[in-house]
Amino acid sequence: MKVYAALALALGLASATPIQERDVQTVHLTFHGGPASYSLAIPADGKVYPTNNGISVNIIDAPDYNALSQCTFYTPGEKALVGGIDSKGVGQIIIGPPQPVTGVSCQGVCIPTYGDCFINGQYVGPCCNGFCAANKCRPWIQPS
Repeated sequence: MKVYAALALALGLASATPIQERDVQTVHLTFHGGPASYSLAIPADGKVYPTNNGISVNIIDAPDYNALSQCTFYTPGEKALVGGIDSKGVGQIIIGPPQPVTGVSCQGVCIPTYGDCFINGQYVGPCCNGFCAANKCRPWIQPS
């Protein structure tokens, strides 16, 4: 009976404690169009942020965020987005056909490299730039 009383007390305290909001993650993106490039750092708060740049982008580097699945890229025309990894293990998004990206919106959180993607068997979230193995987010390519 004491076990049930302790469990009920613990559940009551847990439900009375407010859930803490996570800090909004910052997304760092680098847009490449031929020899030109520019960088943008935005919060992953769901708002649309203008890029204020007119170069035709064909590659977007996303080193610290799962941008392919958690961001929306606004362009003047139809586009296809394909995810990939460069030779250094940085996440990339290929845009076809190349065109200006007029705005970006990202939302959600992702787990940084070597962070816990599973805790006590519960899924925490997607890895920012890598894959989940043995409960940790691992980089696509091991550092040399």
